[in-house]
Amino acid sequence: MTRRLSLFGATGSVGQSTLDLVRRDGEAWDVAVLTANCDVAELAKLAKEFRPDVAVVADESCHEALKAALAGTGIETAAGAAALVEAAQRPTDLVMAAIVGTAGLAPTMAALEAGTDVALANKEALVSAGALMTAAARKSGATILPVDSEHNAIFQCLAGGRIDQVRRIILTASGGPFRTMTAEDMARVTPAQAVAHPNWSMGAKISVDSATMMNKGLELIEAHHLFPVGLDRIEILVHPQSVIHSLVEYVDCSTLAQLGSPDMRIPIASALAWPQRMATPCAPLDLANIARLDFEAPDEVRFPATALCRAAIAEGGARPAQLNAANEVAVAAFLAGRISFPAIVDTVRRVIDAGAPAVPTSLQDIFSVDGASRAAAQHFVDQYEHA
Repeated sequence: MTRRLSLFGATGSVGQSTLDLVRRDGEAWDVAVLTANCDVAELAKLAKEFRPDVAVVADESCHEALKAALAGTGIETAAGAAALVEAAQRPTDLVMAAIVGTAGLAPTMAALEAGTDVALANKEALVSAGALMTAAARKSGATILPVDSEHNAIFQCLAGGRIDQVRRIILTASGGPFRTMTAEDMARVTPAQAVAHPNWSMGAKISVDSATMMNKGLELIEAHHLFPVGLDRIEILVHPQSVIHSLVEYVDCSTLAQLGSPDMRIPIASALAWPQRMATPCAPLDLANIARLDFEAPDEVRFPATALCRAAIAEGGARPAQLNAANEVAVAAFLAGRISFPAIVDTVRRVIDAGAPAVPTSLQDIFSVDGASRAAAQHFVDQYEHA
């Protein structure tokens, strides 16, 4: 049976991996929507291959170029934030939400409110608006299928189990490229060093988040929303090989783990095929060749981001949205050479310490917190630059 897929963020790494799987099993899929920010050439190329009903660019200034590139194809084009929301409301079986950053919030919420299952690769959506999004899913009956490798691993380990029988959820972390580096040496690392992840091939922003371990803190916040076992039952464990993607321990002390090669097509395939499974071209796991699996507790002195994230979700309200926005600004400043590596987390802490906004009750509230937090973070970045 052919299923309809809407892919938001088609030109990014998750989008490209998704389309690689769709391409290999083309008869099973009918692509309804493809979107990108402003990569017109790549979006048009993909649209001509997969023939969606509509192709959308988020940046309205790119619309004329997209219309010209798809002229005569019969593929509808659109542009802007409202067009993304409208595309998310179109009838489809699954929305792959892979837009990076808060730009993905509104279309993801629109899909959930329409009752459409969402394969969620947009970390910022649950971090900033997790309570609102999970409430929307419950109300409409939509299912949120996690695409992050760690959350997808937990999702798989919970299959056939009951959430009230879970003793612990254990999120594994590679530790990033600076796992064994001293704090003094980390003060001198460069953006090029920070984006060189030892196991995964990822974009620059998420690679820096992995290096600071902010990524794992954000995943802690996501897990808190996706798997309501209580914050005190969600732990982080450093596992440098990235073979075990997460674990679930049940009340009888049985611990289930999901293992696999560090290839995002594995969790993407899990979400695409759910509740079934689909073949992938990924490398099978060769444990004999890997030979050993190591584990260690996270060092929250050298890597304070995880403790900062735990405190933010414990307080709740607007804190996670504040944290997420400040981190995006700080990471961009680091990649631009404006601040040091340790200043990333310090900037986030300073934004949070500056004050707590009111509890958000709508996406507009989230956007207001996001904007104010970005401005505050930029202020602190400027201070670093002129110190």
